[in-house]
Amino acid sequence: MHPAGCPQGFFTVATAKNLECRRRFMQPLAFNWSPVKITLEELAVLVGGEIVRGDGALVVSGFSTIQEAEEGDITFLGNARYAPQLKKSRASVVLVDANFQDFPDSMAVVQVGNPTLQFGLIVKQFGPQPRPFVAGIHESASIHESVQIDGARSYVGPNAVVEEGVVVGNGSAIHAGAFVGFGSSLGEGCVIHANAVIKDRSLLGNRVIIHSGSVIGSDGFGYEHVAGKHVKIDQVGIVQIDDDVEIGSCTTIDRSRFGRTWIGEGTKIDNLVQIAHNCVIGRHCIIVSQVGISGSTRLGDYVTLAGQVGVAGHLNIGDKTTFLAKSGLTKDYPEPGAYTGYPAKPLLEGRRMLTYPMKVPELLQRVRDLEKKLKEMEARLEKITS
Repeated sequence: MHPAGCPQGFFTVATAKNLECRRRFMQPLAFNWSPVKITLEELAVLVGGEIVRGDGALVVSGFSTIQEAEEGDITFLGNARYAPQLKKSRASVVLVDANFQDFPDSMAVVQVGNPTLQFGLIVKQFGPQPRPFVAGIHESASIHESVQIDGARSYVGPNAVVEEGVVVGNGSAIHAGAFVGFGSSLGEGCVIHANAVIKDRSLLGNRVIIHSGSVIGSDGFGYEHVAGKHVKIDQVGIVQIDDDVEIGSCTTIDRSRFGRTWIGEGTKIDNLVQIAHNCVIGRHCIIVSQVGISGSTRLGDYVTLAGQVGVAGHLNIGDKTTFLAKSGLTKDYPEPGAYTGYPAKPLLEGRRMLTYPMKVPELLQRVRDLEKKLKEMEARLEKITS
């Protein structure tokens, strides 16, 4: 299915015609969409910005990315690497920060503190709103008679399973096919998305979000090699997740052997992350996709692990440390700062280490050239002495 007059594959190439086709194709899918009609002056008030160029009476009628914006749209420059594309954009208005001064002649400019964050205010005001759920319990949900659901604003969706002894706080939502195991507790305003799994005795604070496919509270990976076999070690602890944590899709957090695996307040965890048993993740950490953290490692507060970082077990990582993508952590890192490489080194040292292998072909050629010159010198010396 595609709009009349639009070519097949109109999502593939960003021509002007294809962009219009995309807009027409997507429009029927965007429910709860508020039409945008706001003057530049009103928009500046909304985002708390200052008009540095443009007519305050200009009417903004939409919002989009730099690449796909059309006339009448507002866009934003959240990363300086997109500045060259901004000059080609058809947007009528752009949000920029105070550091950017190379304004395109073709558009009005509103200066704000954080373009990415303040553009989000526009999207929140005029973009598609989350589909609201109707409080209540779907008839196909399986809920043990001992379950305590607090308040009239909670929701349990189709085919969800809530087992014995579970406590659900007011305003929490357990969506279709989700599972909440024996003795678990959800605070107020939690959202457990479709087909997520919260296993036995897990403790979730307030406003925790678990996205689809994630599993909280699996057994930790614990075995002992005995008489030629791997013998399973019971994992009898829990997972505790504090307030305002969000966990992406298909992430796994294992229960501890004893005590708790603990995710601190405000931490945000991406899709496809593995956190092993007895780990402690501090407050307001950022853990990006495909990170793996081995057992009993402790992260401080405000730690950032970029994509595909690997962390060995039983380590202590200090507050306000940042590890760039693909870094390998093999020892403790108590000092704040940025690190990169395998094994991870302070940023400047790590970058030097990463560049050394790229110099190997040049060094090999230099060695060959020196060997050739040495042979020539040996040949000349042999002639002189013979």
